Amino acid sequence: MNLESENRYLELPTPTGDTIKVLRKSHPRARRLRLTVTSGGARVTYPEGTHPAQVFAFLRKHGEWLERKLDELNLGAQPPPLEPGAPTVIPLRGETVRLLWRSGSYPRIELEDDRLILTLPQPHRRTLSAARSLLHTFFEAQLRKDVSRWLARYCPALGAAPTALRVRSLKSLWGSLDSRDRVTLDLALALAPPAALKYVLVHELCHLKIRNHSPRFWALVSSHIPDWEDQRDWLRSNGQALKAELARLVQGSLD
Repeated sequence: MNLESENRYLELPTPTGDTIKVLRKSHPRARRLRLTVTSGGARVTYPEGTHPAQVFAFLRKHGEWLERKLDELNLGAQPPPLEPGAPTVIPLRGETVRLLWRSGSYPRIELEDDRLILTLPQPHRRTLSAARSLLHTFFEAQLRKDVSRWLARYCPALGAAPTALRVRSLKSLWGSLDSRDRVTLDLALALAPPAALKYVLVHELCHLKIRNHSPRFWALVSSHIPDWEDQRDWLRSNGQALKAELARLVQGSLD
């Protein structure tokens, strides 16, 4: 493997002769090495100052797991349709979780470690639609939980607050601010790493102060999200895969 300062990816050879590209990123608040896999690919995050040899060793140690997870996601191929009873792998908050199915008296959804468990009564003529509804509700609740914490932090700092927060499935945008100061966020952000969601939220909150993308606006964003360019680039690279995954899981209407 070759690590150069300008190279944002590491290349991990596999026993089968293939090469896995892993996005690398140091983080000032990271306390340990962390490897994540989503439909957008693999990423290793590590504390600033970590020696490259430690990163290489960490990737080699988890090479088999990484290859297996990428195979499960079947990257580069059309994901299979959501099928009741059939386990599948999905992204959630930047992590990989296993979606499993159970039979029970009442519909519910629970997150247990790295498993998202859907419980539905059987037989049920509308099992798929019920599952999609549960997933939609769960994703929105997860997103709003994160956003509520950040609103409490960034609104006082900016001296401005939105009049409402709406969560919808959007075709191309990640967020918007309308003339009534209502913020709309894309539901697919529930599948993205929290840092990417936070960037989109703060981006729209900064528009409460500056309604354009002037240098002054980006300076304001940077004062609150110093790594905003990394988050923007991540969304550009992985965004369409996330939106496709959301459509597969909930079939939300796209605007």
